[in-house]
Amino acid sequence: MDKHKIYTMPFAKVYPLYVAKAERKGRTKAEVDTIIAWLTGYRQPELDAHIGKQTDFETFLANAPSLNPARASIKGVVCGVRVEEVAEPVMREIRYLDKLIDELARGKAMDKILRSS
Repeated sequence: MDKHKIYTMPFAKVYPLYVAKAERKGRTKAEVDTIIAWLTGYRQPELDAHIGKQTDFETFLANAPSLNPARASIKGVVCGVRVEEVAEPVMREIRYLDKLIDELARGKAMDKILRSS
């Protein structure tokens, strides 16, 4: 089976789309970075390095320092698919990130997005 093209797409190509989506709704790049850090464990210098190196999305997620165990509590629909029902692990991680960015753009509070309470 061929990999989905998002796996080989540079994370740096998708990242500005996440930021733009958030900023259109009055949110910030810093909030996007906080969400990515919460999900993956990347600190800002590491995130910036992956963006600069044009790391593909699959490698970006595979090399994440510590995927947050609370990510399993992310539920809902992204692109018409329930994230908790995505069987393929890499695609599920991508959909988790998509869902968190969607929540940010919809105005959800950061503590709720980050499953703090």
